[in-house]
Amino acid sequence: MNRFLAAAQSGQFLVTAEVMPPKGSNPDRMLMVARQLKSWVHAVNITDGSRAVLRTSSVASAAILKQADIEPICQMTCRDRNSIALQADLMGAHMLGIRNVLALTGDPIQAGDHPKARKVFELESVRLLRLIDRLNQGCDRNGNPLKDEATQLFPGAAVDPQSPSWSGLQRRFQRKLEAGAQFFQSQLICDFDRLEKFIDQIASQSDKPILAGIFLLKSAKNARFINKYVPGVEIPQHTIDRLERASHPLQEGITIAAEQVNLARQLCQGVHMMAVRREELIPQILEQAGISPLSPEVSPHVAQEEAVKV
Repeated sequence: MNRFLAAAQSGQFLVTAEVMPPKGSNPDRMLMVARQLKSWVHAVNITDGSRAVLRTSSVASAAILKQADIEPICQMTCRDRNSIALQADLMGAHMLGIRNVLALTGDPIQAGDHPKARKVFELESVRLLRLIDRLNQGCDRNGNPLKDEATQLFPGAAVDPQSPSWSGLQRRFQRKLEAGAQFFQSQLICDFDRLEKFIDQIASQSDKPILAGIFLLKSAKNARFINKYVPGVEIPQHTIDRLERASHPLQEGITIAAEQVNLARQLCQGVHMMAVRREELIPQILEQAGISPLSPEVSPHVAQEEAVKV
């Protein structure tokens, strides 16, 4: 059973949350955070070398979550792997029970903690989506059959509704759809008017779920840091001022995030929650936004009915 797939196809309001793998060999904190999120989210998104910073394998980390009965979305980036390695990891992920994959190009090497590492980028996210589609059809990138069965991966892609190039955004979104993307998680959203325009003019042409990226701002200093170092993000000055004036900035950040969840609920099918190093606060944000914990796991009978709809 793929809880995330079943919820996406039944039209439920989707909630996912981002969790980083450990920087080292001990998964205890990752597991602790994911367990705190389990009853609130349909899937936990495991990052893959986000910001080009070294962390444990996203595939291994997602497999550990799967063993703990937590539905993962495994990020897969093209920066560090050629097409052989990507195919091997995708097939391996399927063997380990991982079904949800977020196809990403990957952040620049220079942004991370190994700036002299050799980048690969043989593929980018659209070609990676096409590659996943081929594996799902039972053949490799060169058209050779997979003699030991096809994969059954549920691929997603990233989208940035705040992109300065409207035509580029439209073209890129369409290419990802045509390549096989089944859901989209957005970058951090600050401009909800822009998100609404994207939903109305671009995303409404498809029936694929869009999950708006909601980020927990911990302080005005945190917001300024993001504006300075995260490309394509511009947190408005009035939000920074609001955090600056607050007697408890973290609590104010929780309130802002809850307000944004409610804005997103009126526009799209889900939210993707990001609270770096404070993931345990995500349930509080959701509760403040009026989101209830998820119902118990879908029964095998219902899951089978959902699978027939695929």
